[in-house]
Amino acid sequence: MLKVFNCDLHIHTCLSPCAELDMYPQALVDRAIKAGLDIIAICDHNASENVPYVIKAAQGKNLKIFPGMEITTSEEVHFLALFDSLSDLNKLQEFIDQHLPGKNDEGRFGVQAIVNENGEVEGLSEKLLIGATDISLNELLDYVHKLNGLSIASHIDRESFSVLSQLGFIHESIVFNALEITPLTGFQKARERYKDLSHYAFVMSSDAHFIKDVGTTMTKIMMAEPTLAELKMAFLRQNGRHVVE
Repeated sequence: MLKVFNCDLHIHTCLSPCAELDMYPQALVDRAIKAGLDIIAICDHNASENVPYVIKAAQGKNLKIFPGMEITTSEEVHFLALFDSLSDLNKLQEFIDQHLPGKNDEGRFGVQAIVNENGEVEGLSEKLLIGATDISLNELLDYVHKLNGLSIASHIDRESFSVLSQLGFIHESIVFNALEITPLTGFQKARERYKDLSHYAFVMSSDAHFIKDVGTTMTKIMMAEPTLAELKMAFLRQNGRHVVE
């Protein structure tokens, strides 16, 4: 039986240097449940160390966590990679680590805290997570899809770090599963503005960097269960699954 799931597929944790330290795993889970969310995806910048702790914090609760990451390509395009399993996400992380140069400057960019499900600091990442990898968009998309992940172009209506701001258009060789728009644009305006992208599913997410923003924007998606396979069918508008606009 199909049902509507409230989804926020773009949430950061305190591991992202631009996020507040209050974005630790247990706080995120509690806030997501309070906001009425059924599914969230944890997508830190070029990093994933906090994902297993968010999953642990959600154990026994009615909240599905998709392991994910927000990747920055060599063109400085941001996109989300979502997975069913931590093992696939870990493979992506190993690949990203090999292609992410630089070291974090906490004074300039912020603290990158790895925090467990009990709120304890496990360590600080020294990688330059705010930076860009040296891998092209097409190569990264291919890698994510080979790992059975889904790809969502981040905030395509923003004037920076989006596929449209950096490349000008989405070439037919670039394969995303869905496109994210911000609530400032919304579904109706996005459909009017991006008529050439009508074959794509659009989603809206909070892109939360602050705990108060978790779940303030969500997408309602009709699916049978909270799995990546169901999400993919919804993006393709198959078998009654779809994004509710």
